[in-house]
Amino acid sequence: QVQVVESGGGLVQPGGSLRLSCSASGSISSINAMCWSRQAPGKQREVVATITTGGSTNYADSVKGRFTISRDNAKNTVYLQMNSLEPGDTAVYYCNAVVSRPGIRRDYWGQGTQVTVSS
Repeated sequence: QVQVVESGGGLVQPGGSLRLSCSASGSISSINAMCWSRQAPGKQREVVATITTGGSTNYADSVKGRFTISRDNAKNTVYLQMNSLEPGDTAVYYCNAVVSRPGIRRDYWGQGTQVTVSS
């Protein structure tokens, strides 16, 4: 079992920055990757950034060049640095831990944190 808890959301003006944090606990060694996703009202959940245990990262086209995912292994924490925020980035942001083995995948989700970009 893995537990994840997000923090760091809030209200920011367009062009501003926020850093989200995701703390993981439990069976940390079983995690293969950590992801940040978001869901805006009336829209499907979108994966915006992923980081693997090997350090590889991947981003959605909509956030490339603006968002950066990173991790602090000593703190079992993953961050999402969001710069040049736009109103279209407004959403609930979720962190999830991916535990995968051949033929099996489990995702452990946090409760989400609201990010609102508005003047």
